[in-house]
Amino acid sequence: MRGFLAVMICVFLAAGCGQPFLAPNQQPSPDAPGKIRVAFVVNNASDFWKIAEAGTTKAANELGVEVLFRIPSAGTAEQQMQICQDLITLGVSGIAISPKDPANQTAMLNETAARCNLVTQDSDAPQSNRLCYIGTNNYEAGREAGKLIKECVPSGGKVMFFVGTMDAQNAQDRKKGIDDELANSGIVLDDVRTDETDRAKAVANVEDSLLSKPDLACLVGLWSYNGPAILNGVKSSGKLGQVKIVCFDEEDATLQGVKDGHIYGTVVQQPFEFGYQSVRVLTDLAKGNKAVVPESKCIYIPTLSIKQDGVDAFWARLKSLTGKS
Repeated sequence: MRGFLAVMICVFLAAGCGQPFLAPNQQPSPDAPGKIRVAFVVNNASDFWKIAEAGTTKAANELGVEVLFRIPSAGTAEQQMQICQDLITLGVSGIAISPKDPANQTAMLNETAARCNLVTQDSDAPQSNRLCYIGTNNYEAGREAGKLIKECVPSGGKVMFFVGTMDAQNAQDRKKGIDDELANSGIVLDDVRTDETDRAKAVANVEDSLLSKPDLACLVGLWSYNGPAILNGVKSSGKLGQVKIVCFDEEDATLQGVKDGHIYGTVVQQPFEFGYQSVRVLTDLAKGNKAVVPESKCIYIPTLSIKQDGVDAFWARLKSLTGKS
């Protein structure tokens, strides 16, 4: 727990539509002329982003700025484009976005970057004109997940990955990190199943995989909701305890699965910091402080590997950060 608190302190001291989308908690305040207004745009409606939103709220309160938090209801790149256009119309000075499909969103991101300060968070778009990336070093996070897989499958075997889409940079980097960590370990990747952020399909993918490939040793979820989806699929297939689970992030169902011993471990990303540091950086940029962007154009938020022996302390800290305690 002391290590986790040290990490948090270090981070805080560091340099921080066609279709309708879900209604945000914050709306523009017409009675606050001149107030800095920034935006935080996510890539799907996951509980993961509720933690990030708590971080944006804390930063907004401390810095005296307004944050517009936007969630695309269908989780599509097209909705993200419309949201960004609408935000620029509302006069935001900066946007922090998690691109759904960076390779095919470059033009949209560059257009946005030409009209306001643009940073990426959670998933990067390094080929775009974004000013910097704020979030996890997803390759290193993948290597951490690979270490968990080696621990729970010491004799080797087949693993399968589950994720929304492999188009996202974070998914690609995590997979590469896991692949490199598992090299020469006797653990081999059987397949990658995608679900386009459809929760029902995510569970069905697990059930179908366990039925067609009964020799799978470990199932790996690359995105936040994939952990709970894998757990539900394993339970409904009657294979709880027969197949190992490793995943990412800190959804309540994931942490409960770790606590109960059904999920071996999860690599958590501290999305609270994604929100907090994004607002801090965009606020400094709005004030003309370009030095807030490091030469590397990356502000990495440390990850943590959470297993059964450390889940209670981590969960308590998380509840404190999000006001749930």
